[in-house]
Amino acid sequence: MRRLPVYLLLDTSGSMSGEPIEAMKNGVQLMISSLRQDPQAIETAFISIISFDSTAKQLVPLTDLASFQMIDLKASGPTALGDALMLVSNCIDREVMQTTSVKKGDWKPLVFIFTDGIPTDNWQSGLAEFKKRKTAFTVACGAGTKADTNVLKQITDNVVSLDSTDSQSIAKFFTWVSASIGVTSTKVEDAGKEVTGLNELPPPPAELNIVV
Repeated sequence: MRRLPVYLLLDTSGSMSGEPIEAMKNGVQLMISSLRQDPQAIETAFISIISFDSTAKQLVPLTDLASFQMIDLKASGPTALGDALMLVSNCIDREVMQTTSVKKGDWKPLVFIFTDGIPTDNWQSGLAEFKKRKTAFTVACGAGTKADTNVLKQITDNVVSLDSTDSQSIAKFFTWVSASIGVTSTKVEDAGKEVTGLNELPPPPAELNIVV
């Protein structure tokens, strides 16, 4: 079976403490619950959680939906986004099976980045490494007034923003991520084709602004 790897890079820096971090935890739980009701997603989607604050950590390795267990997220420290990009690059190398002349590997991974701030580390070196990896698509979401969408645009063309980091806005983002994973898993299962950009995903809710 060809897996659809999905990596969530979640900002757990100090500015996310309180309502935003709780909303993010709830959003991931809702996303998993929703995907578990989707017969195609349950067959193909494998989820990994990477958090980043003073450093990046892979909290959940690539795991099938049935076995996925959410772990607690705590907010503290600065915003090591570059470290997260470096770590996800290493995880893709280690966890995603490549296609060979003998065997089809996994589908190209989907990467979703959620941040409410500006990177505090050398994010360009992490980005240089990340750009060497082949992903189906990467979506970055900048939440609230302090997120720098110009930085996110250098990581990916697919950037969305939220005006607020309140629980309702964050929930809408994760609902849309869930729908996007569902659509992608259906497409790879039914048509054997990978999604390559935002235009093939469900339209984002009104709270999500597409950054052009």
